[in-house]
Amino acid sequence: MALNKLSIKNVNLKDQRVIIRVDFNVPMKDGQITNTQRIDAAIPTIKYALENGAKAVILMSHLGRPDGRPNPKFSLAPVVAVLKKQLGREVTFLKDCVGADVEAKGQDPASGSVILL
Repeated sequence: MALNKLSIKNVNLKDQRVIIRVDFNVPMKDGQITNTQRIDAAIPTIKYALENGAKAVILMSHLGRPDGRPNPKFSLAPVVAVLKKQLGREVTFLKDCVGADVEAKGQDPASGSVILL
């Protein structure tokens, strides 16, 4: 069975909010990222979207939610610094992936925004 999926290069991104599911399930020790390989792999796609006119890039990932409750040990907050450095721009970190705050921030983000859920 053929999977007829479009590449990001086959889509008009101009002035669009682009949601990208990324694998930022990076290894950490004492709250520090020990290997950025998974972040590094996503950078070309994120840059492509921004360079091709995406209004905003919204990144979705996770490190886990043990027992269905948030756990600060598994926060993606440390990923933000790596993204900022590699992209050369600000990255907004939202502590959740649902709710009024997420909807408000994602509704009409500033042009060129990068948001990590």
